[in-house]
Amino acid sequence: MSFINDSFLLQSDTARLLYHNYAEKMPIFDYHCHLSAKEVLENKQFKNITELWLAGDHYKWRLMRANGVEERFITGDADPYEKFEKWAETVSRSIGNPLYHWTHLELKRYFGVDEPLRKDNARAVYDTCNALLQQDSHRARGLIEQYGVVALCTTDDPADSLADHIALAEDPTFGVQVLPTFRPDKAIHLENEGFADYVKTLGEAAGMPIKTLNDMKTALRKRAEFFKEHGCLLADQAFGAPQFAEYGKTDAEGAFIKAMRGGRLTEKDINAYHTDIMVYLGGVYEELGFAMQLHLGVVRSVNTPMFRLVGPDTGFDAIGDDLSVESIIRLLDYMAQKNVLPKTILYSLNPNDNDKLAVAAGCFQEGPSAGKIQFGAAWWFNDHRDGMVNQLRALANTGLLANFIGMLTDSRSFVSYTRHEYFRRILCSLIAGWVDAGELPADLDWLGGIVEDICFRNAAKFFGLPAQKAL
Repeated sequence: MSFINDSFLLQSDTARLLYHNYAEKMPIFDYHCHLSAKEVLENKQFKNITELWLAGDHYKWRLMRANGVEERFITGDADPYEKFEKWAETVSRSIGNPLYHWTHLELKRYFGVDEPLRKDNARAVYDTCNALLQQDSHRARGLIEQYGVVALCTTDDPADSLADHIALAEDPTFGVQVLPTFRPDKAIHLENEGFADYVKTLGEAAGMPIKTLNDMKTALRKRAEFFKEHGCLLADQAFGAPQFAEYGKTDAEGAFIKAMRGGRLTEKDINAYHTDIMVYLGGVYEELGFAMQLHLGVVRSVNTPMFRLVGPDTGFDAIGDDLSVESIIRLLDYMAQKNVLPKTILYSLNPNDNDKLAVAAGCFQEGPSAGKIQFGAAWWFNDHRDGMVNQLRALANTGLLANFIGMLTDSRSFVSYTRHEYFRRILCSLIAGWVDAGELPADLDWLGGIVEDICFRNAAKFFGLPAQKAL
């Protein structure tokens, strides 16, 4: 019997009842992903399973490198089947890794393949998947619809025209909402190469020259308002180890001018600008009703030779040291003092930060919003059973798990919606464990309602998903 069966990850009758009677039926609101709106608009047809699975999946690339696979079979120009075969060899050695589960969930749910992928059956699996990929049901839109997705939020630069999102919103043939997310990282990280060039691009999109920090703020507000007009519900920012602190306004202005002129920035310059622009953006988000995501703790592109060879976002990012949660608290407090603290979601790549962030979130809760400040889902290198359970336990131990907004894919893959199923099974197993241990009453209708909230309804309410989608 297949190990991907009705009882997968569900270790008791209670877990199975919670999952199959409550979690399984809930729609999906994928509020943070990296899908291409253009590919959704064009209803992309994938040439083969290699393109769908391996063309941009740095999770798989990392494992392939760890298995001794040469780069030409990963990001290089090797034949598509050869790349797939190398993945088959790798996944058969990935026991204990979530990619072993995700791979086989995707094979079973999307392609009807109900056997472990190995080198000796790679050709047969490859051919089966490729045959299905030629059907309309397995083009980009069909893959989204098959898993009950009602809405998804892409990740978009403020200078983006949103032409694809606008066209999708006007397309009556596709019922899934594809909404933009405001991601101003290029405007925030003045320490990065190309900042001045980007500012020019942003100014063109906003229809104004950007010469001063006030100009920058005005341009960002104009673009945020444009995003709002086209359905945006949230913003996203990423920082490694930010040091938010109170500086004078002239410090941030001076840092901006220095960066525009190509000057050498000090740590004070960087921190002053980061703090000033984030407090400003917090006010914009609060006014427009955006939820603010903060992704924290990643160290980017740590392998210099490979960065030069294949570029960023290719599997060479790492977990940073423990976060200065005091810095994050300062930022939230500055916003609170100005009465501009928006709904916020805090994610850290370092699991050592779980309790600290969960407790910090609790310091800024206020009505009428339930769970206004969220300790976000297990992210990236924590996106496995242990990581999810640890995140859920930290939240339950220090706050209200019942108000959690649940799972997201954070993925570039059109078949990643199995991760919602994965999360839901783990969630139900955790809660069932408490019931079976006598720690909760065996009132499954009550607990099932909480499960349904976490799977969908909390997020729909938190982000303000239009009512016709909020079941």
